[in-house]
Amino acid sequence: MAELALEDGTLWYETRGDGQPLVFIHGGWMNGQAWKPQVDRFADEYQAVTMDVRGHGQTGATEPNRYSIELFADDLEALLSELDLENPILCGLSLGSMVVQEYMDRHPDRAAGAILGGAVRSMPPMDMPPMMKPLMSPLPALSTSLSMTGPQTTFRSMLYSIQATTGERWLSVNPDVRSEAMDAVGDISRSEFRKVFDALYRYEPANLSHVETPTLVVHGEQEAPLVKQQGAQLVSEVATGERLELSESGHLVNQDRPDAFNSASEAFLETGSAA
Repeated sequence: MAELALEDGTLWYETRGDGQPLVFIHGGWMNGQAWKPQVDRFADEYQAVTMDVRGHGQTGATEPNRYSIELFADDLEALLSELDLENPILCGLSLGSMVVQEYMDRHPDRAAGAILGGAVRSMPPMDMPPMMKPLMSPLPALSTSLSMTGPQTTFRSMLYSIQATTGERWLSVNPDVRSEAMDAVGDISRSEFRKVFDALYRYEPANLSHVETPTLVVHGEQEAPLVKQQGAQLVSEVATGERLELSESGHLVNQDRPDAFNSASEAFLETGSAA
């Protein structure tokens, strides 16, 4: 991996291959390895770039006491500038999908395309008046859980809560994928876990009706219904949007169904449609 020096930390990233840039941003409490099935598939034709977002993976802790999706998007812009990548195709998973949405809001026609797996627009995935969010914040309870049990147990409790609501194996239908995800969570410190959660919770999504970037949203069949609704809304807002649902898969849809996800992405990249 290589590193990019920032004013308040160091961002770790990796590049493979040559060609049009294909930049991957992972989900919350994961790392760049979450995109391995896609990097292995596309690095022969594209310049595949993965990054470990602040608080995650090799990047780990950075100086700010508070993170935000906007800050993560700043880092993405810094990396694109450092590598001199123009007209990138941006691939975001979960939290990474928020980062891509923030980038597209800022630069509605600069990316050549966007592929969003497990795409979510806000946490929780529903409309909530901004003045209500601080009053209903789960951060105090989360902080208590982190201090008493640590990131893995806290994350597992979050999964149980979602599963109780949806009745589905929300994160992943594959035990190996779930195990790898839990290992990644275990590499994150208590304070960084909280900062990442805070960034997700505080993000207020923008209206993307001005976005010209062709966008593909891919959800797993066992994704939370409210998240699927947000994905449909996103697709309806952008000028050119398409949504695909893959069976036998959860939130980590690119890892649960890597071949199907890769085939849909390839078709989208070649023709502008996943069909």
